[in-house]
Amino acid sequence: MNHEKNLAENIDELNRQKNIIRQLRIKYDEEYKKTGKHKTYVVKTYGCQMNAHDSEKLQGIMEEIGYHPAEKEQNADFVIYNTCCVRENAEQKVLGNLGSLKPYKEKNPNFKIAICGCMMQEEHILKKIKEKYNHVDIIFGTFNLYKFPELLQTHLETGEMIIDIWNEHQDIVEDLPSIRKDSFKASVNIMYGCNNFCSYCIVPYVRGRERSRLPEEIIAEIKALVQDGVKEIMLLGQNVNSYGKTLENGYTFPSLLEDIAKIKGLERIRFMTSHPKDLSDELIDVMKQYDNICKHLHLPMQSGSTRILKQMNRKYTKEHYLQLVEKIRLAMPDISLTTDIIVGFPGETEEDFKETLDVVEKVKFNGAFTFLYSKRTGTPAATIKNQVSEEIAKKRFNQLLNLLDPLIYENNLKQKEQIVKVLVEESNQQDPTSLTGRSDKNHLVHFKGDPSLIGQIVPVKITEVKTYYLLGEKVNE
Repeated sequence: MNHEKNLAENIDELNRQKNIIRQLRIKYDEEYKKTGKHKTYVVKTYGCQMNAHDSEKLQGIMEEIGYHPAEKEQNADFVIYNTCCVRENAEQKVLGNLGSLKPYKEKNPNFKIAICGCMMQEEHILKKIKEKYNHVDIIFGTFNLYKFPELLQTHLETGEMIIDIWNEHQDIVEDLPSIRKDSFKASVNIMYGCNNFCSYCIVPYVRGRERSRLPEEIIAEIKALVQDGVKEIMLLGQNVNSYGKTLENGYTFPSLLEDIAKIKGLERIRFMTSHPKDLSDELIDVMKQYDNICKHLHLPMQSGSTRILKQMNRKYTKEHYLQLVEKIRLAMPDISLTTDIIVGFPGETEEDFKETLDVVEKVKFNGAFTFLYSKRTGTPAATIKNQVSEEIAKKRFNQLLNLLDPLIYENNLKQKEQIVKVLVEESNQQDPTSLTGRSDKNHLVHFKGDPSLIGQIVPVKITEVKTYYLLGEKVNE
């Protein structure tokens, strides 16, 4: 009964926001008739793929209202910053950009600025914006993005700064207009929030507790995307392995993944992010069973030291991580494994760091996102004594890269002379006669080809390998 009630309430809210979009469009069209000039917008995105997906929704709403995209903030009538707070430098960039827009606002009071996303869920940042950046028109957070049409309408009616920050999620409202960057691939949120509370991470505080979307809503959305020509789907969640824990029917992520894999016409499925602590045998079995599930797994390690992992509140040990990798590779020997590694976590000793290097040597990752620890106010790790000095952290960081790069290159050598299927994504930015795409295993591949191939999956023979990409030539099937 709750299931049906929630679904009905979400549909009602969706229809309410769509009705506001229609009202705003009528207002926009009337203005256009008078001026003959289209208003323009820019959505600038910081942070993760979930933020990028949220920005596609904001772009869709803006264009449904009637706005046209502009290339630069200074040329636009409306600027939206979708923010990230995982790293401090992202926050500083946003505040710097906000400050640079103030003169434009003073010259043109009709110039609109909105700011949303994770930064807005931080009390000290919100306070700073209200005090020092009062030229911002609309401020909202991570829980109520779908209410943007209503917030915009309220601002236009009152002329006042509108602030709407929620402390927790209430509804999951999807199906608002969305502008996909690519017609052939799309991201789909399967859940929101996180319950893991890693001690260095601000995400649970700004994105809230885990909430899984209903499977029938997800599957219906993906079927519609496939009918629209989408070949590849990326399933998004802070920890996809926890999907289903907030549902009443015991439906799990492997169940969802299998149901999605059976959708006719869907050629590729990716997902992220997987937490090692609860990656199940069932998930490995489903990945192995279906050809359209990409044989690439992003499995963040963060540290190789069990002591540091405990301090990070990761809930697994070095031994557990290595056993999991062994299990995955036993089932899928050719799988591509990538990871995240943090260097310089508070209290990390030279011995702890050597444990990380040991895991890197044993696993031989196909790729890694490496980060210097960034102290985030409001997280438990920020209060840990014995913070690692910047000098030592940078030295270890370089040492890690010096180990990683040859191992990644060595892995890439296995691809030489192999024929891989590449989803062609764009023309190469350095060489217009070449195309760029990704293989099933998430390798970046460059090869000569005509732009008409963009959006297609084509066979490419790898002729040369580099550390961070592969070179090849298209072959006939």
